[in-house]
Amino acid sequence: MHVTHLSLADFRSYARAEVPLGPGVTAFVGPNGQGKTNLVEAVGYLATLGSHRVSADAPLVRQGAERAVVRAQVRQGEREQLIELELNPGRANRARINRSSQVRPRDVLGILRTVLFAPEDLTLVKGDPGERRRFVDELVTARAPRMAGVRSDYERVLKQRNSLLKSAAMARRHGGRGVDLSTLDVWDQHLARAGAELLAQRLDLLAVLGPLADKAYERLAPGGGPVAFEYRGPVSGAALPQAAGGSYTQELYAGLVAALGEARKQEIERGVTLVGPHRDDVLLRLGELPAKGYASHGESWSYALALRLAAYELLKSEGHEPVLILDDVFAELDTRRRTRLAELVAPAEQVLVTAAVPDDVPDVLAGTRFSVADGEVTGL
Repeated sequence: MHVTHLSLADFRSYARAEVPLGPGVTAFVGPNGQGKTNLVEAVGYLATLGSHRVSADAPLVRQGAERAVVRAQVRQGEREQLIELELNPGRANRARINRSSQVRPRDVLGILRTVLFAPEDLTLVKGDPGERRRFVDELVTARAPRMAGVRSDYERVLKQRNSLLKSAAMARRHGGRGVDLSTLDVWDQHLARAGAELLAQRLDLLAVLGPLADKAYERLAPGGGPVAFEYRGPVSGAALPQAAGGSYTQELYAGLVAALGEARKQEIERGVTLVGPHRDDVLLRLGELPAKGYASHGESWSYALALRLAAYELLKSEGHEPVLILDDVFAELDTRRRTRLAELVAPAEQVLVTAAVPDDVPDVLAGTRFSVADGEVTGL
């Protein structure tokens, strides 16, 4: 799989950009703040419907413009598809596949798959649980695009349930009439149903991703492991070694319903849903200790890189070799890690690299190079 052409209109700093691409390595080189990351961010957005830098779409639209358009021609084998997303902050985004407008944005998921390495990846190890949940859920969706709908359903039900709990909590605090909570059981069932499917997919993913991450870590930092994962939540933690294939969905559903029941009094008091996949975490172990708080800076970097490499190997093994994106990563690494990472990614079908100076791109990643300056992309 690779992108053959990228087109941007009013995306970030680009009023217009047309970038021809091909298999192998393509490096975008130029000083910081000139628009290199904007290019690879656009490719990543087409694959995930999200940015690795911001959580909302508004910053992606060029200042003064009403909307942005990102378009890419994607080739897999002999098949080519044109995908396009129109970003409309404050309104619904629009999508087209092969110039047909009768699609939803999430219908483009699965046409292009990417694995993106970025300096922000350090938060996978050192950051909050939300960073690890996002990593897992994006990979879940890359493996099974239909999970975008499940995740959307879960978020919708969670919002409705939280609204009801918040109203009940406010009424209790201000001594007003009690809120009718008779529908809470129904919301519990809806939340547990979508949540159980998401949990099953997470557990299935982690069961197969763990050995790949351990192998990748050993290649990056020989003798420094082992690497292992532990799913943390009121439901399903013990199921991780058994969960491959997602065969525990009904058990997970029952567990979530029971956990929601146990937490109900506290949830009504606090006005928020306290149980579910949106609250869980993945404990990353390095040796016998949690990586967070115990791993050195270098070990944390190796762990984060190992997670991305494992994601790449998993998607590739399932017949969907993704485009690899390395956004200003090499400047963050010491010589040893830089060399090992470059050697590991070089064989990929397509690698997109950004770097501030040419020397930041290892020799093994020689290929096509573009200069990026003042929002202009020119070939070298």
